[in-house]
Order: sequence, then structure tokens, then C-alpha cells
Amino acid sequence: MTATLPQTETQAESRELTYSEAIREALAEAMTADDRVFMLGEDVGVYGGAFGVSGDLVHRFGKERIRDTPISELGIVGAAVGAALAGMRPIVEIQFSDFTCQAMDQIVNQAAKIHFMLGGAVSVPMVLRTPLGSGTGAAAQHSQSLEAWFAHVPGLKVVMPSTVSEVKGLLLAAIDDPNPVVFLEHKLLYRTKGHVPAGADRVPLGRSVVRREGADLTIVATGIMVSRSLEAAARLADEGIEATVVDPVTLTPLDEAPILDAVRRTGRVMLVQEAPGHVGFMSEIAARIAGSSALYSLEAPIKRLCGLDAPMPYAPALEAAMVPQLDDIVVAGRALATQEA
Repeated sequence: MTATLPQTETQAESRELTYSEAIREALAEAMTADDRVFMLGEDVGVYGGAFGVSGDLVHRFGKERIRDTPISELGIVGAAVGAALAGMRPIVEIQFSDFTCQAMDQIVNQAAKIHFMLGGAVSVPMVLRTPLGSGTGAAAQHSQSLEAWFAHVPGLKVVMPSTVSEVKGLLLAAIDDPNPVVFLEHKLLYRTKGHVPAGADRVPLGRSVVRREGADLTIVATGIMVSRSLEAAARLADEGIEATVVDPVTLTPLDEAPILDAVRRTGRVMLVQEAPGHVGFMSEIAARIAGSSALYSLEAPIKRLCGLDAPMPYAPALEAAMVPQLDDIVVAGRALATQEA
């Protein structure tokens, strides 16, 4: 399904919130509307969450529904899987996406597979929220982008919200979904601001969004790279290069049609991700393009702009050098747009 969603709403229809406030509002509305919804994780109660996302929810809903847990990601996700099988709708917060390593058996071998293994007799309506990515000086064990791991697993839905305006509606849709959903929130987005529609409108999962239209180049980006790509596209426009920017939003299931349509129109495509390039999610996008009729529209080879294949350093300058920055996207986009066929 092709979609071009507005980037702003009128003041009468929306309020300006931060990304984290929009998530908190979605959590509160879901818990108010459905007694089965509860949240669990490390320090989500009185402390308000590692990044302050849960805030005052424990005071509003009590300790039974905002449940602080021991430091055991395997136990946290295992409890959530059991609760979901029993008819509840748990929302798990893992403090850093890196720590999902401790819970992969429950995520990959239990939550993702039980519906299939039991012939559809049960489902696991669980949301796993976790921050990912670099930019906070958190070093190698707290700064990874592991979306490709989860997108590889049949039975999981994977969402990477990039805008304040949509994160609330996407989270509400994830909570409604009868399947386990991995909801990946970039740390650098938490304090960004945007206009969030009032009310409890859902933003459907499984829909890629065209964020900007242009005739010379297609940029496909995820997470924090979406805003950087949009800024890069604005700079390129000053040079007479017009770029289309497509945001997959939901990595699994992937809505490939807007991506392929954009490639057919522009003939050039750059795939931008923060994660290392080797076996990254953008490799899947490249394969989809290469396996479709869009391949015959290409006027230049597919370009991937990715993080380096190395652990994330602590030093700020080295950390910044590890992943694509605004200037990197501008330079690579300019080179691709002017490359001879």
C-alpha cells in the first residue's frame, strides 16, 4: 500500500509533544481503554524508565500495571509471553536493545513461533519496546542497531518509528496487534518535538511512507536516518538535485511498493542505515529492487550508505565517524545523482 502521510497537522487537530511524550500518551490511553494492557521492565516504575519514557505512569496506574522487574531480560520477556498466552496484553520495555541478547530464546523461539506451532490456537499479543542506536556516548554494548536480527525472524513484526507525529499511532496499532511486535525507538529521537494528532487514531503497521518527492534520486532510510536524509534532500535541492525519501517504517511486514515505484521514477537509489552494512536490513531492500522490474530502470548501481563493520567506540568523534552523518548523505547523494549511467 502506497502512502504519503502529512508531516504536520493543524494546531486545532494536534499538540506539540516530544517523541517520548507521544509514546507515554499512547501507553496511558491503551491502559485506560483496556485493563489487560500492562507494562513491565527494569526501572519503569518510580524511576520512570531508563530514558524517562514511562514517567509518572506508575502513579496513575499503580504498581500492578507498571511493574518493576528484576534485572533479568530472559525472565521479563518470558513472563510477558506467558501473560500474553493467558489473555493479557503486556508491553515490555528493555532498557537498551543490546540487552535483548539476554532474551532471544523467549523472543525468537517462543513469542515468534507459538502461534504457528500450536496451529493458530493461541497468539502472543506482546509489544517489546526498546531504544537502539548511537549518539549518546554509550559505547559498544549500549549503542547497536539490531533491527536486522528481528526482521529475519518469521512471526515477529518489526517497527522503527522515525517521526513524532506517527509514533503514538504506531504504538497503539502495535498494542492492538495479535502478534508479537518489536518496537524500536532511536535514543536521539526521544527529545525531538512534533505535532501529534489528538485522539487515539491508529497508524497502520505494514505501510511504507514517502516523506518527500523528487525526480532525480531515491533515498530509502530507517530510524534516525530518515530525518538526516530529509535534511540532506533539502540541501541537495539547493543544488538542483531533487530526492525522493522513503521510510519503510515497518520493516516486517515490508511494504515494498512505494520503494520500487520511487526507484522506477528516479532511476537511482541510495539505501541509508545506521547499522553496519554487512547483512544489514538494507541488503534486503537492495535484493527486492534487484529482483523486481525496477532493476531495469536503474541508471546507476544501487548505493548503500551504512555504519562501519566494527563495534561502536566510546569517543564522540569516533562514534560519529562510525555511522552516516548529514554531510555523508549529502556527499553520497550528490555523487550518485551525477554518476554517469
